[in-house]
Amino acid sequence: MSTLDEEERREYYRIEDSVALEIHLLTDEEAQDPSQVQSRSIMFDLLSELHISEFESQHLLRQLDERDRVMNSFLKALSKRIDLLSKVMAQTIMGHIGAPQPVIISEGGLQFRSPVLLPVDGLLSLKMVLMPQASGLMVQAKVIRCSRRPDGGFDVGTDFIDLPDTQRQLLARHILQRQAQARREALEKEKPQPD
Repeated sequence: MSTLDEEERREYYRIEDSVALEIHLLTDEEAQDPSQVQSRSIMFDLLSELHISEFESQHLLRQLDERDRVMNSFLKALSKRIDLLSKVMAQTIMGHIGAPQPVIISEGGLQFRSPVLLPVDGLLSLKMVLMPQASGLMVQAKVIRCSRRPDGGFDVGTDFIDLPDTQRQLLARHILQRQAQARREALEKEKPQPD
């Protein structure tokens, strides 16, 4: 393998996806004091914590299933209700952010289209709603490239900055689920159709 090939290998697997996205270019003051930005992210933090908590409790539900089926059924029903509430929260958030847009996402960063030029090395606050789980994330990212598109607008590449481990796990889970969905869809297309 050539040195160039090794340099081009990616640390994280990337997928094409569609997410609701709000982009805010941080001022120098906001970049120095992240608490100013975090105060606007309460709903996103709550949504993220809901999904992380659900993710962390899955192994406990599986263990309980072996011991107490009635309790397990009750907890699954309760989990479903919480899931529905999180989707309502996400729909409310998306009403403020806008419709989902195409992106390329990994645990390390995000690539998206922007109608405006964003400065390379500029710091961004990104609010994302990942579908269909309706996971809300608010992360900071650094612009690593911004290139003009022939059809107007800009392609922007970013790296996440100081992404907490819980949010990275949430992203990894989302990416794995989307990969599995893409594989299932590909297998369905390959199946011979009955005459």
